[in-house]
Amino acid sequence: MGIGVSGTVGGLLADVQFNPANLASSTISASVDANTINTDNSSRDEHLKGEDFFDVSHFPKIAMKSVSFKHKSGNNYSGLFNLTIKGKTKQVEIPFSFIQKGSTGTFKGGFKMNRLDFGIGDSSLVLSDDVTVSIEADVSV
Repeated sequence: MGIGVSGTVGGLLADVQFNPANLASSTISASVDANTINTDNSSRDEHLKGEDFFDVSHFPKIAMKSVSFKHKSGNNYSGLFNLTIKGKTKQVEIPFSFIQKGSTGTFKGGFKMNRLDFGIGDSSLVLSDDVTVSIEADVSV
């Protein structure tokens, strides 16, 4: 209906072995706790956690694992990841930047996905099928 809804998911657990000088040996695996979905509307959040959407009682984690990385230019990269939601795994390409300052590195990126590919809800005239996911994380390097 043209009404955007934003939210967050917490409980990030990650193993980041990212080396811009050696992308072939770099890996990233991460998961978030689907039960932490927060859209600032508790009624909507409970509905999203239910069986029709994320079914957090059966699928408590949303996970991603890197397949490969490519350097684009400067601090810009692209990663191919296996994304798993509700037991369904699909490959997604995620463009991102990586900026290292001292012993900390910051990843910023994002991608669009079709929620129906993962069985999140059903076809709807009210809900968009496309979801934009933004990722920002600071890591020790």
